[in-house]
Amino acid sequence: MSQKITPCLWFDTNAEEAVKYYISVFPNSKILDTQYYPTEGLLDFQKPMAGKVLGIDFELNGQKFTCLNGGPDFKFSEAVSFVIDCKDQEEIDYYWEKLSSVPEAEQCGWCKDKFGLSWQVIPENMGELMQRPNAYGNMMQMHKLVIADF
Repeated sequence: MSQKITPCLWFDTNAEEAVKYYISVFPNSKILDTQYYPTEGLLDFQKPMAGKVLGIDFELNGQKFTCLNGGPDFKFSEAVSFVIDCKDQEEIDYYWEKLSSVPEAEQCGWCKDKFGLSWQVIPENMGELMQRPNAYGNMMQMHKLVIADF
């Protein structure tokens, strides 16, 4: 069955840079298609984008995404984030090192990357860990989650 819902990420002008970075971080990832702004028929404010990347369809670990260079009007916020279920502490450490770029945005396993996108880097057995005594209080003290500290 094909994927019915595909997240679309809005970038100002750096979608290509972001996609190349993300596919270097996640295994089994690739660019599927790249679309370009036309060179004719653009409105005056669009003319600087003529021939440049408009959008990219790509996969991160088999999950399809699309993105576009839509200009500076919209920014990412913590209202939308992507969850990475990690099998162990080593995997949590790997993704945290690759994606956390804004230390002041770190809390309870959430981090923000250099493009402003929010990620939740969590153990795949998070529900089980949260059943431990004082797990919630322990988690609230963490930035990057440390399984042994739950």
